[in-house]
Amino acid sequence: MLKDMQGLGVTTDSPDAIAGINRFIDQSLFYGKDAETAILKAIAADPTCALAHAYTAAYYLSQENRIAWQQAQVHLLAAQKNWAKITDREKWYVQAIIAWANKEIDVAITLHEEITNHFPQDLISVQQGQYHYFYLGNKQRLLQIAQKVLTPNLDNHYLYGMVAFGLEQCHQLASAEVIGRKATDLNRYDPWAHHAVAHVMETQGRLEEGIAWMESLAPTWESCNSMLYTHNWWHVALYYLEQNDIEKVLLLYDTYIWGHANKRSPKDQVGAISLLLRLELRGVDVSNRWSELSYYLYHRIHEHALPFQDLHYVYALAKAGFIEWVKQMLWSMQQYALSINPFLRQSWLEVAIPAAKGMVAHAKDDFNTAITTLKPVLPRLHEIGGSHAQLALFKQVYQDAVLLAQKQSHLYSNCQISTHRRKSCFLR
Repeated sequence: MLKDMQGLGVTTDSPDAIAGINRFIDQSLFYGKDAETAILKAIAADPTCALAHAYTAAYYLSQENRIAWQQAQVHLLAAQKNWAKITDREKWYVQAIIAWANKEIDVAITLHEEITNHFPQDLISVQQGQYHYFYLGNKQRLLQIAQKVLTPNLDNHYLYGMVAFGLEQCHQLASAEVIGRKATDLNRYDPWAHHAVAHVMETQGRLEEGIAWMESLAPTWESCNSMLYTHNWWHVALYYLEQNDIEKVLLLYDTYIWGHANKRSPKDQVGAISLLLRLELRGVDVSNRWSELSYYLYHRIHEHALPFQDLHYVYALAKAGFIEWVKQMLWSMQQYALSINPFLRQSWLEVAIPAAKGMVAHAKDDFNTAITTLKPVLPRLHEIGGSHAQLALFKQVYQDAVLLAQKQSHLYSNCQISTHRRKSCFLR
């Protein structure tokens, strides 16, 4: 048995496998583009290393698409082949990733909590615990799982970035900024810390500061995976959008967001969709960008990795005019919701599906239906995950529907009056 960079035991006798695992840990915490390459090298060095296989499965599951889910299964089976000889920590971790693959998220987070209780150096478990809490809308637990391991990791900038984001999501903005800046002082190349501070400045309306902060750090994102690279630029675009600099926002979309995206990545797709929608809510003609993007969404129709993402996909498909695909997706969401465990089923049936119908109605200019379906679920939308900045979009869609429904009603009334007057004049 050897130890990884966190000082934790790994069941392997291969230094090359440990090197690959160490690189994977660093790349995962950094949101780097070489995580997959690193962990596959670890497996090549020791095909019997259960933890390496579990890390690989976790990597694929984080890609949130069906093909990657199938890839994860192979590695979960391999991880279990050497079950008898691995440590308790490794067993808990393998079980957590199996639970994730099976959509038993309550089981997964319980296991990540157990790991971090006994092995507080295990920041991969902290990160994955935060991921699950984020998409359950549990902001407090997202913060707590990182805060509880601070003392053993006082020199770790990655953990400070995790804590900073948790603080921001719990509305502790001043503390979040202090911790996020501290992480950046410890290591300027920490994109998640940059992201946490960006959230604070956006929430406080500090647009010029936010632009200066993020653009000064943007060169350090070149080694990031496309998800965080495009997402951090998405935050920059939001600052310019608030300044109503539409030309700049479209340039960022075409260059750094959709222009730099992995076009088949769910996270990259969602970021692009949400920015186009924000632009349209301001009356901007986004030209053929909906159809360009929606071309890549067919494979999302039956995946249902996360309800938060499905709301974006179905809206984009409706805006692009793929009505049959929209019908398929709404039906598929219903069938999926009925098939999953009760822990997740309720939020799908009571929140995600009504919200999806409301989003489609808005995209089709059926504003009264959008109001009727969105209004009851707005107070519960946090249950499907997403940050405050991301969830604010759905409230904006609802408010836009209310405004446009009123305008439609007013125009209809004027039209009726006008028609009545024409008839009256004709009769006279």
